[in-house]
Amino acid sequence: MKRLFSILVLSGLFVLSTNTVNAKTGAAAVVSNLSATVATTAVVLQDEVPSSANKGFTQVLKEKFIEGGAAFMGIVLLCLILGLAVAIERIIFLNLASTNSAKLKQRVEDALASGGVEAAKEVCRNTKGPVASIYYQGLDRAGESLEAAEKAVVAYGGVQMGQLEKNVSWLTLFIAVAPMLGFMGTVIGMIQAFEKISAVGNLSASLIAGDIQVALLTTVFGLIVAIILQVFYNYIIAKIDSIINDMEDSSIALIDMLVEYKK
Repeated sequence: MKRLFSILVLSGLFVLSTNTVNAKTGAAAVVSNLSATVATTAVVLQDEVPSSANKGFTQVLKEKFIEGGAAFMGIVLLCLILGLAVAIERIIFLNLASTNSAKLKQRVEDALASGGVEAAKEVCRNTKGPVASIYYQGLDRAGESLEAAEKAVVAYGGVQMGQLEKNVSWLTLFIAVAPMLGFMGTVIGMIQAFEKISAVGNLSASLIAGDIQVALLTTVFGLIVAIILQVFYNYIIAKIDSIINDMEDSSIALIDMLVEYKK
């Protein structure tokens, strides 16, 4: 009996050890297969990444612009070109119109004290910008009365403000029109997608994907154009406000100089 029990125990241990070895072998095989799959996937990803990374931002933007269609994309691009032309022209003009008003005030004051009105007018003639022009108009009417000089300064200040704000309304127009054109392209693209659905009679993603993509691309490019032009517009408005503030301060300083000169 004891011998029979010993034989049964030895048989059970042998079977258990065999199953353990088989389990370890199977697990090792699974791990090996998994490692091979991961390595293959990594190689595939490494092969695909360079192909997409080789495309720069400009190339991707050009492809998306072509995919959006020439009907609305061309008009949106025209808004961007015209808007940038207006913005660059205004920036150049405003930078040329900017002067050191404190330095100009000191020069006019010194010329007025040493050489009179004509010397101060000569300083203004040789200086560019709206501030110098306002000084000149006020000095030109200084021989009449202070009231006449003040009226001339105010009137000519309005003229100079109009020159500073020239063509800015066109920039606001392009900022408003560009996203509207994008939204119009979106609406037309969605209409075309629904027309295809109604013609076929069933809903298929591949059937309407192209129209929806065109619709969304027109909106994206319209918003991009509006954002770019809005940045330039804010800079131009800030520059105009700065020059107008200098004009107002210079007008007050000119009247004070004329009061001191006539004493």
